Amino acid sequence: MKIIKDNQSSFKTKQNKDIMGLVNQILKLKSDKKISSKIEKQLKSFKVLNKKNNEEWFSELSFCILTANSKAQTAFNIQKLMNTRKPNGFLTLSQQELSKVIKENKHRFCNNKSKFIVEARKYKNIKTILNKEIKIGNDPREFLVKNIKGIAYKESSHFLRNVGFQNYAILDRHILSLMEIYSLIKERPKALNKYNYSNIEKKLLSICRKTKMTQAELDMYLFYIRSGQILK
Repeated sequence: MKIIKDNQSSFKTKQNKDIMGLVNQILKLKSDKKISSKIEKQLKSFKVLNKKNNEEWFSELSFCILTANSKAQTAFNIQKLMNTRKPNGFLTLSQQELSKVIKENKHRFCNNKSKFIVEARKYKNIKTILNKEIKIGNDPREFLVKNIKGIAYKESSHFLRNVGFQNYAILDRHILSLMEIYSLIKERPKALNKYNYSNIEKKLLSICRKTKMTQAELDMYLFYIRSGQILK
């Protein structure tokens, strides 16, 4: 029994050391005014978007549909182009026109993505809809996953963070890889269903408490550590 106890103690010490190493990296970055000011600016932009209308929220929803299995920068380039149209092209272009624009921006899944965005237009009043869900005590993330094709837990968390919600984790490959390195998870899951997404998300709460950050702010720092970028 003594050997087993010692082994367990050794594992816990190693794990705690790994976690504190990550915490120290985050706090060091937060003390860097150049980096922290950029992250604060991005977080403020999410709060601003929270006050915007249904059309602005639908644009952000479309952006998050485009991020799945693609680079965020590619999705952002498409969104920027769409938002130059009045009203925005995500709401007005035909599926064929939308597919063409997505393809021209070198997105691999232009047909599926355009189809998902056009189908999502039945929820074009997305801000109003989600606020009603919240008012009656429902989790807005569950509504998005259930009703919007192309939106799973990662994408729905991404969308909600970008429109001003603070306590959803965006478990993309960068974050999961970092969690694996620092022993927060044993290995990256092959699939992220509701059960394992929720369990992994909870593991980040220990980092939130130690750094005194929300999930939204923590995500920005974790993403920067792994990618060297500050993106929405």
